[in-house]
Amino acid sequence: MNCNKWVRQTHRWLSIAFTVALIVNIVAVTKGKHTVSVGLLAVLPLALLLFTCLYLFVLPYATKWRNERCSD
Repeated sequence: MNCNKWVRQTHRWLSIAFTVALIVNIVAVTKGKHTVSVGLLAVLPLALLLFTCLYLFVLPYATKWRNERCSD
């Protein structure tokens, strides 16, 4: 599996982890058992999602730039 496919797959699994953490956070808040650790549970997947999202966003532009540079 090449790097781009690995990043895409990681991004998909991180989005699932973030969704689950968000649901756990909402349930904890509604039950009144909200703690800092539960609140921070969604931050780690969200931070990793930021990095994979930025990579996937820049990838088409980098490929286009690389192809234009090689054709000159």
